[in-house]
Amino acid sequence: MTSFPKPLKHPSTWFRVSLIGLLLFSLGLRFWGLDRFNTLVFDEVYYAKFAHNYLSQTPFFDGHPPLSKYIIAVGMWLGNQMPFGQEAKNGLTGGLYAPWSYRWVNALVGGFIPLVTAGIAYQLLQRRSYALMAGVFAALDGLFLVESRYALNNVYLVILGLLGWWCLLLALGSRGVNRAAWLMLSGMGFGASVAIKWNGLWFLLGAYGLWVVAQGIHWLQRRDRRLHQDFLLAEQDSSELPSPLQKLFQLRWWQMGGYLGVMPFLTYAITWVPHLRLNAKNGFWQDFWALQGEILSYHNRVGSGPDVHPYCSNWYSWLVMWRPVAYFYRVTGKDDPIPSEQVLPPTSAEKVIYDVHATGNPFLWWFSTITIAIVLVLALGLVVRLVMQQRQPVTDGNYSLFSGVTWGLVPIEQWLVLFLAMNYLANLLPWVRVTRCIFLYHYMGASVFASMALAWLVDRWLRSDRTYLRYTSIVVILLAGVAFIFWLPIYLGLPLPPAEFQLRIWLRSWV
Repeated sequence: MTSFPKPLKHPSTWFRVSLIGLLLFSLGLRFWGLDRFNTLVFDEVYYAKFAHNYLSQTPFFDGHPPLSKYIIAVGMWLGNQMPFGQEAKNGLTGGLYAPWSYRWVNALVGGFIPLVTAGIAYQLLQRRSYALMAGVFAALDGLFLVESRYALNNVYLVILGLLGWWCLLLALGSRGVNRAAWLMLSGMGFGASVAIKWNGLWFLLGAYGLWVVAQGIHWLQRRDRRLHQDFLLAEQDSSELPSPLQKLFQLRWWQMGGYLGVMPFLTYAITWVPHLRLNAKNGFWQDFWALQGEILSYHNRVGSGPDVHPYCSNWYSWLVMWRPVAYFYRVTGKDDPIPSEQVLPPTSAEKVIYDVHATGNPFLWWFSTITIAIVLVLALGLVVRLVMQQRQPVTDGNYSLFSGVTWGLVPIEQWLVLFLAMNYLANLLPWVRVTRCIFLYHYMGASVFASMALAWLVDRWLRSDRTYLRYTSIVVILLAGVAFIFWLPIYLGLPLPPAEFQLRIWLRSWV
């Protein structure tokens, strides 16, 4: 493979200013026109109503854990105290609220996802340019933007799972009491993600999977000291900083079981206290376990296919963004007011379409899928090379299928590849066995790691001594940016003439 220069040492001030700019960009898009539709959009008909039920102390059943509804409820209460955003209200939740009230916390939390993604990327590679690239790609994802602008729950699941990983990486770079504190926060983050939806468990699954891999590598290293030099101890190479993931094997089984087992469970259980007090029947633990069974039974009863919901999609279709979800669609006259809960016919012949499509950035999505496939091959090559190296000496010509594609990775990048591959698979493969109706937004957890893989490859190519790789990376960045701007009207629900709307629907399966 081509050689790469040492990481550039950008001034920390430049990096911080860039991150602040990224945060302002992300928050600005999420808050701009947040109250455009004075109605309930898509699953706001559930989550905003459930949040009001907590405020009004009305018992109810929900098919998901309660944490996101608590957060939305707090936002609704605080939002009603604010002196702004109260111009239009509706009673669709069961109480009188402005759309701003039940959406602003989602916008605030979702705006920080690019920053948290950048933080994880920096911990993994200790390279500011990679961290910034990962944050930019997260900010250019249309699906995360749409999910952040309405009272939905997926942004909470993703950011809490990412915070769990960020704290775990910080723990691995710390010692003593600081490590214990970060591990505790990591367990709380993972547990809180599960308390949004059960599929938040996939983030924790990725952590356990990578810990098992680290233990296996450490065991192989003790058997063959060549691995000690070739794979694990990057700190012996003065040109590379060690990855915190190299220290995963230092975590004992009781630490994993305590901090990343008991702590997530306790966090999850504690979040049920307000809900079970509102819906009390028996004792806490009896009601708790009974409700888990009811939720499982509910999801088992949900079928799949267009008869259940027109936007059901198969897990493998997410990789190419085959079936996005239309959250809102109204056709009005050009001079008509912005549509709300009342569906009125257009008053003029010249029509405009208000459409909110929960879809990713197509070019970013497709490039990320290609890149994560490359990362999976690289990860497989690393594992095969490690296992086969135990059986016979490595000589020229051996393992040509994999050694050629893994040899150019420095140790810190090898750990990055394993991290991305494990977390991507942990957030995708469990959906293979799910039989109920699932949607494109269930891919959000996996897509974060796919876009982080693309950011790594683009950043690496930008540093290449080969001109065509540098130009290719620039083209990828430009295409992702231009695509985001082009599809921005259907992310934000801006009015479009029918011809302009159709111009953005590239596939028939998108409608």
